[in-house]
Amino acid sequence: MKPYLISALIALLAIPTLVAAQQDAAAERTIRQMMERRDRQIKALVGPEGTRHTEAQRDQMKDIINGIIDYSAMGRIALQGHYDTITEAQRTEFNELFATVIRDQSLNKLDIYRARVIYDKITTDGRTATVETTAILDNVRTPVSYQMAKRGNEWVITDMAIDNVSTAQSYQRSFQNVIRRRGFDALLQSLRRRAAN
Repeated sequence: MKPYLISALIALLAIPTLVAAQQDAAAERTIRQMMERRDRQIKALVGPEGTRHTEAQRDQMKDIINGIIDYSAMGRIALQGHYDTITEAQRTEFNELFATVIRDQSLNKLDIYRARVIYDKITTDGRTATVETTAILDNVRTPVSYQMAKRGNEWVITDMAIDNVSTAQSYQRSFQNVIRRRGFDALLQSLRRRAAN
């Protein structure tokens, strides 16, 4: 084969790799811009320490903080194999209750949202991504990472870890313990009580 044909063939073979790299770079920019915009919106609402919030502001914070979370994906991790064995109605109720519990707990510690955020690394692999950040508050550095997936044209959070503790896996340990001892219905009852408070 002639040298120029070999060069042309090598160039053709490299095109998919270059396209994938460009797509990954574009996805990383999109994710970073989305996360930075979310961070600015939350900080504007949270305000400095001691700020009092109206119920409307608290609801708005919950919407911004949790608006990009895929609760069904996080719930699937938390329930492990049980997720596929329960009925559609049970799954729907579980996802709604689980979302309510997480939304309510998201405002328990507002200080984390006042922290300065450094984006250490964003890696994408087609339709999934990992975002590694460091939250700095009062000279204390806390690693916060996000597992993300692309749903249609939007990126959503499927799990998050604060100080290397996964949210979904923390719930998983708790939920599995309840299911093992008292069954899935008991877990639903517990979540109903928590969501009602």
